[in-house]
Amino acid sequence: MKKSNIAIPATLLAMICVQGGASIAKQLFPAIGAIGTVTLRIVLSAVLLTLINRPKFLQFNRQKWQYCAIYGIGLAAMNLIFYMAIQRIPLGLAVTVEFAGPLFLALALSRKLLDVIWALLACVGILLIVPWKNDHVDLIGLGLAFLAGMFWAVYIIMGGKVSKIMDGKDAVTTGMIFASLVIIPFTIWDGAVFNITPTIFMKGLGVAILSSALPFSLEMMALKKLPAKTFSILMSLEPAFAALSGLVFLAEKLSFLQWISIACVITASIGTTVFNKKSLSHD
Repeated sequence: MKKSNIAIPATLLAMICVQGGASIAKQLFPAIGAIGTVTLRIVLSAVLLTLINRPKFLQFNRQKWQYCAIYGIGLAAMNLIFYMAIQRIPLGLAVTVEFAGPLFLALALSRKLLDVIWALLACVGILLIVPWKNDHVDLIGLGLAFLAGMFWAVYIIMGGKVSKIMDGKDAVTTGMIFASLVIIPFTIWDGAVFNITPTIFMKGLGVAILSSALPFSLEMMALKKLPAKTFSILMSLEPAFAALSGLVFLAEKLSFLQWISIACVITASIGTTVFNKKSLSHD
């Protein structure tokens, strides 16, 4: 029970940080674009985490390096593709569609009927939020959000594996370094990052802290204490935080039906969390 009490608040705080950071990040798009923004986020996060955590690289074995590399590649792809998605569609819509990745993961890992029911309820929420009859919806944006969700599933799986064989701080820091190495070639090709001003840099630093350095550390702690399937469905609260952040910071409004869909996803999250607590208490 104690482990669950620690992990769940950490996950919720991580989601609040990520979506607040994403709202700030989207404001940088007109100046440096999605690629430039995600580069600031990832590279600055890697620098901050390295200075703070000082990972013991000399103590890493081959397995640790391999796991961190896959974790970092998934992290880079997830963030790059997601930022390209929110450049085209509202933040709340993008996060809800992106949640298809953790949802499929939860379904794949579920062994109990109740787990499947909660995951299917979240699936209904995702289907409801997509404005199927709206001809003006950016289909590329929706596709990118869905693809980002697949890498989100990879991030969850590898985060769980890495957290069990090494210190969480070392894992997150090393993963961010690998993510930086992946993202830099795209940055050079894009070129927009060279338009950074001191003001943009400071905003980027804020995004790095809120969207990467702090939440990824919190999530690594949560992944060490929660099963991957529970963490996946718990993350379904993310669309609600995203929609609220988009509304407050970006004036992005969703329809009534789309808010209902978010309620479905939240209900699934609460259900799996409550029943997971009960199972832990029995254990």
